[in-house]
Amino acid sequence: MKPPPLVVVMGISGVGKSAVGHELADRFGVEYEDGDAFHSEANIAKMSAGTPLTDEDRWPWLADIGRWLAARGETGGVVSCSALRRAYRDVLVDAAPQVVFLHLIGDHDLIKSRMEHRDHFMPSSLLSSQEDTLEPLEDDERGWAFDITPTPAEIVDEFIARSGLSEGDDA
Repeated sequence: MKPPPLVVVMGISGVGKSAVGHELADRFGVEYEDGDAFHSEANIAKMSAGTPLTDEDRWPWLADIGRWLAARGETGGVVSCSALRRAYRDVLVDAAPQVVFLHLIGDHDLIKSRMEHRDHFMPSSLLSSQEDTLEPLEDDERGWAFDITPTPAEIVDEFIARSGLSEGDDA
């Protein structure tokens, strides 16, 4: 049998990483964690004030997420994490080589509207900086991009179809 999936639901703020991540984890019966839970108070304060994070701000956060993934290599897990740059994703892959990325992408205006209508520390004023930082998945990375307009369940259905995983796969 295939081992349970280890998935990073990635993308800029406001694309629906948490909703898709919860749906995916529920389908496979694995643990879900929101990448925001790994941010330091200083990072949250910085973003809340409308200041984009730097690489130096992100490295410890990514290392913590990588450790979380590595600890779930046998049991599977899903984490939401912006993983905006290839270098950030490489940190996660170095920690958990079997990780697969589910990259959520969408229209700027739709994402901005979502951000403006939710209760979250990330202000919509940081949307452009996230879009500028984002490096799409490259051909040699394990994962696929998915449009955000379908429902989370439909996105998960498509991910399962593309990945070859089936619900209930376990070690």
